[in-house]
Amino acid sequence: MATASSDIHAHGVSPEDLVSVSRQTSVYVYEAPLRIWHWVNALAIVVLCVTGYFIGSPPPSMQIGEATQQFVFGYIRFAHFAAGWVLAIGFLGRIYWAFFGNHHARQLFYVPFWRAAYWREVLIEIRWYLFLEKEPKKYVGHNPLAQLAMFFFITLGVSFMIVTGMALYAEGAQEGSLAADLFGWVHGFTWNSQRLHTLHHLGMWWILTFMIIHVYVAIREDIMSRQSIVSTMISGHRTFKDDRDD
Repeated sequence: MATASSDIHAHGVSPEDLVSVSRQTSVYVYEAPLRIWHWVNALAIVVLCVTGYFIGSPPPSMQIGEATQQFVFGYIRFAHFAAGWVLAIGFLGRIYWAFFGNHHARQLFYVPFWRAAYWREVLIEIRWYLFLEKEPKKYVGHNPLAQLAMFFFITLGVSFMIVTGMALYAEGAQEGSLAADLFGWVHGFTWNSQRLHTLHHLGMWWILTFMIIHVYVAIREDIMSRQSIVSTMISGHRTFKDDRDD
């Protein structure tokens, strides 16, 4: 973790964090509401990706009876819609906690692109992940590259999926429904429903790609970095493996 005052805000470290790190090996970073949202959100995304894939590429009909006696695809759609509402409501709760949680809770919603120090540390992180740096830096919150990825894949990506998903849901709910009143305008930007379906489906692969990379990086950092990663999102405490500032 950089000690220069110009770098303090570049990677989400406050003066209080620096004082804590200097006298203890762990810092309480992620509060309970944020951690609960993280795991519920992850589960909802998994359900949405699996059911969304089958909605886009339906499985073969199960020849166990007449079509009127089966509801397989109906259950798939129900699970997708239910997980979608969990994702949307949870995301609203996450926005709320960005205002009332600690300063780490706000990292998901902004990128300090105007700070040169931030981009220098992004470059260092890219070099670290490419095995070009011998040792990583220490961070209390998200490292700069993780913050950038979270913003584009989660903040913007999930927002896009909620808006397009609700617009598609509004088709079934029909005019006059709350979904149609709030999101029916989206169809005017895509001209037809099929194009909107395609964009929503591509958004699924966008987030799925992030999830694969996210799991790999989290496990890799737990092993190779100088602080805990996976356990931090369970306990809320960031544990450090050395007592050096940088």
